[in-house]
Amino acid sequence: MLQPLSIFFWRGEAVKDQRSGVSDTIKAQWLGKRARAKVGEDNPCRSCTMDLLHSAGVQATSYLQENFMGYQDWFVFVSTVADLKTTFFVFFPIWFQLKEEVGIRLIWVAVIGDWLNLVFKWILFGQRPYWWVRETDYYGTATPPAIQQFPNTCETGPGSPSGHAMGSSGVYYVMVTALLSQLLPLQKETLAARCLRGLLWAGFWTVQVCVCLSRVFLAAHFPHQVISGVISGMLVAVFFEHVRSIYNASLRRYVGTTFFLFGFALGFYLLLKMLGVDLLWTLEKAHKWCERPEWVHIDTTPFASLLRNLGILLGLGLGLNSPMYAQSCKGKQRQRLAFRLSCIVCSLSVLHLFDSFELPTDREILFYTLSFCRNTCAHICAVALIPYCISWLFWQTKKDA
Repeated sequence: MLQPLSIFFWRGEAVKDQRSGVSDTIKAQWLGKRARAKVGEDNPCRSCTMDLLHSAGVQATSYLQENFMGYQDWFVFVSTVADLKTTFFVFFPIWFQLKEEVGIRLIWVAVIGDWLNLVFKWILFGQRPYWWVRETDYYGTATPPAIQQFPNTCETGPGSPSGHAMGSSGVYYVMVTALLSQLLPLQKETLAARCLRGLLWAGFWTVQVCVCLSRVFLAAHFPHQVISGVISGMLVAVFFEHVRSIYNASLRRYVGTTFFLFGFALGFYLLLKMLGVDLLWTLEKAHKWCERPEWVHIDTTPFASLLRNLGILLGLGLGLNSPMYAQSCKGKQRQRLAFRLSCIVCSLSVLHLFDSFELPTDREILFYTLSFCRNTCAHICAVALIPYCISWLFWQTKKDA
């Protein structure tokens, strides 16, 4: 069972502002906004609009569950694959060996996109269907729609925009554009080229629709949240198409970016907590309204995903700027298909091994720290250590022959 952490992450009480210079007026404004966000009451017009959006979303969830319950396993599978863990532990090691620039861009798009998603969620105070339908007075004396919960339902963060939809759209946009650039170099348009382009983009949108439907089916998000997530993720991916500096970034830049992203998020959280705004207000709702306590996971909390992602970004930077990477990945060895395939297989295996390590969940700070270190080490191995070892084995084999 998760125990509350007195200072940072799990307590919902407002910190007493004994020595701060924050005015009572500003604090009252923040507290008022916070209270209205919790019950969905801002001004009458906004409250009515959001209630209509939320009620329509609950109706959509109810409809999907009533008519497509036979596809439950498919929706759960899609939601699981759409998690950024798949990007970090499956897509990245494959793309990094096949086309290094694409692998690097995948990490940056996923990490920065998820960080922006965290900030948006803290600002927008988005509800989730599985608790909103239990708390709202929108239905009055009428019986609200009955929606079921699943092991993937009880996310602990705010709901808007959808992190799964945002991450999925950004990552798949990078992969589709990479495939198009490799398969369709700049040349005269042909019928085959147009068909291939149409096929790839049709596949992209099919994936996005499946992800959005799965999140609505699981009662984890409202439709407007997944739509905004898809749009936001694509915008992040488009932005990084024009950022060339990430491909030769120094270790100093990786370290600086890691500390900036963490410092901004933590500082934003602590500042608003001093003002009486609890940015982790959704944890209480998840524990209160989730049908099974074991479905509330610490790795779905905002700081858990943040530190996981930052560990991966730092691991990428340490690996790319290491002597092992320079020796193994900058020479002719990298051009050999056997070398690349060996690196892919070994990287997938080692990353899966790292991911299988169970971390203690009874102490949040320890869990976050170990998660950061685990993901840093895992991606140093994938980027530098594994290619170095395989390069050495190839060299030894050639020498013995």
